Amino acid sequence: MEELAETQTWLIERLNVAINELGSLPFYYQIAFIAAALVLSWFISSVIRNRLPVFRDPPPPTERFDLRGIVYNSGALIFPVVCLILFGAATALAEEFLGEFWLVKIAQGVSVIQLVYRFGTHLLSSETARSLMTWIGLPIALLYVFGWLDDVTAQLEAVSFEFGNIHFSAYTIARTLIFGAVLFWLGRVSNNTGQRVIRKQQKLDASTKEVVAKLFQIGLFILIFILLLQVMGIDITTLVVFGGAIGVGLGFGLQQIAANFISGIIILLDRSITIEDYIELEDGRAGKLRELNMRYAILQTFDGKDIMVPNEQFITTAFTNWTHHNKKQRYSLNFDVAYETDLEAMFPIIRDIVASHPRVLSGDDLPLSERPDAEIEAFADSGITILVEFWMEGIDDGDNRVGADLLMMIWTALKENGISIPFPQREIRLLGNDQPVKNGG
Repeated sequence: MEELAETQTWLIERLNVAINELGSLPFYYQIAFIAAALVLSWFISSVIRNRLPVFRDPPPPTERFDLRGIVYNSGALIFPVVCLILFGAATALAEEFLGEFWLVKIAQGVSVIQLVYRFGTHLLSSETARSLMTWIGLPIALLYVFGWLDDVTAQLEAVSFEFGNIHFSAYTIARTLIFGAVLFWLGRVSNNTGQRVIRKQQKLDASTKEVVAKLFQIGLFILIFILLLQVMGIDITTLVVFGGAIGVGLGFGLQQIAANFISGIIILLDRSITIEDYIELEDGRAGKLRELNMRYAILQTFDGKDIMVPNEQFITTAFTNWTHHNKKQRYSLNFDVAYETDLEAMFPIIRDIVASHPRVLSGDDLPLSERPDAEIEAFADSGITILVEFWMEGIDDGDNRVGADLLMMIWTALKENGISIPFPQREIRLLGNDQPVKNGG
């Protein structure tokens, strides 16, 4: 009963204090400060959103989750940020002239909650990130509103342990997790946007774009790692000796990965291969270079397969780059005709047929060596082997298949002109008989 009476007494005292506060003149002055700050915040945020194109004009759908889209969505944070700044100024004015600022302080805390909420709903596309913001960001904002954040921080700081010369505490771990998640989110967004912007530069060739993109990626994540160490409170100079020892161990254990990494840098710098090159490996596998990563390259074949090639293989083994410096390629076809064929009449027909294909390079403006040609290659057992040579842009495969079309066109032309392709013929001579037996007779 005594405890209940004490609680009632405390509640009555708090109620009397609240009634006195509500009836005091400083209370209404604080309401006026809050109202003025809200009106001024609305006016300033409206001017900023309407005057700056990055906040006024929505980005195209393709850039909705890029840096341009993030900047546009961050326009929703302008109002709570301005409120937070003006409420801070109002708190200082209320403390200076009124001696009380508790109501303005509450309004400032509410603006913090609004800022955290809008950040989670307008800038975070991942449900996991939104959940972290809801269950971690909002409680921190509430602690700040009620003035308990410093006490909770002190309690977490008291739970600590030592790891060598490095001091850790529960507050350090929580701070690292929160700011680490934010840093890696910003790093991922910045990396995707930076890579896309670099690859859109028309003045740079493909190799230079890849070099700049990879160096940007490496530099960005090194910066994030250094910032994360600072957040953890770890002095970078204490890691020099420890990092050197780890580096030696990793050098022996991960030397293959390191070799591929260095090979990737060398390939990007010497420009021996570039994106869209058609490459044939030493073992016969071939494909178009689709991606060039720091550890491996991806060759895309015309039948829909991806070949993962370690970068070191391009440094230590031989390979054929079909299209690096010259997109024009020469191809040849073979077929046989009967010995009684009029070759002088047939050759112009074959040359005209090959030259009529839209993908075959032809014309009097080309050098003689690059024009379609037909000639005798060999005298075979059953007929005369004809060699057809032609030049074309790109690789004769995939969507650019020419050889199969030409064979069909040649077959049609031979039939129309009465030219036969001979079957294998054998002459059988019976011992004791001077007359040969032909065609199995």
